[in-house]
Amino acid sequence: MSENPIRLGGMALPNGVLVHGPRAWACAVRDKDGTIRVASDYKRFRAASLDDKPLLRGPAKLAEVFAFMPLLRRRLPQAKLPMERPSLLAAMLASAVAVRVVRENARLGPAAKELVAGLLALAPAVMSLRTGQLAAYHGAEHVSIGTYEHGEVRAKEHERCGSHLVGPLIGSMAVGASLASRVPHALRGPARVAAQVGSVGAAMEIFNWMVRHPDHALSKALARPGHELQHRLATAEPSAAQLEVAEAALQECLRLEHGDRDA
Repeated sequence: MSENPIRLGGMALPNGVLVHGPRAWACAVRDKDGTIRVASDYKRFRAASLDDKPLLRGPAKLAEVFAFMPLLRRRLPQAKLPMERPSLLAAMLASAVAVRVVRENARLGPAAKELVAGLLALAPAVMSLRTGQLAAYHGAEHVSIGTYEHGEVRAKEHERCGSHLVGPLIGSMAVGASLASRVPHALRGPARVAAQVGSVGAAMEIFNWMVRHPDHALSKALARPGHELQHRLATAEPSAAQLEVAEAALQECLRLEHGDRDA
């Protein structure tokens, strides 16, 4: 394992990889002419101040990533974000309609509705990963970060991939929806919103526990669906060219994390 490795996160793009650490982010993409282009900066918003606030620190970490997306788009206009693809937007719209139909089904209980709705909401993201180069860049992100963290070449699956949130999130949303359904009708709308936010926080807390206790039987059971999702659908074996892009993002992020802004 690398000596005192920095805890890193990442995101695959259709044409590159984003890597981010506690203080900085870096994104590398391969342009149409084959050139690798890199942009990076320090984070303006950091969730570290909420690290001691259970249920809030998880959503805050997600907000931390989305906070620098506008800057990334300005610094690196060549970057293609997964959520901008027309096919994904269409799939999300169809999924939203299907979720609405499920939630209006009077024959299903609140927990059952949320379980089905969670699976339907997940479908567009899974489908998008199987088109173009996104799955391979996802694999490149995992190989690059995992190799840095463990000090040896790693596989395309990573133990901290967001796919491990799927099981805990769907389960916590089902519980939250069931509890919200018992609230008086006049307060049910706010209760559902609170339940959804709380569900994200609870899922992130479960995920963090899984990361801290990887050898626990329950942790392994909870991680299994996410691992299979990574292995079978969400990642593909990256090419040497894709690994080169991921490594460029990784090294630039580490350069800033170590304070070498002008090197």
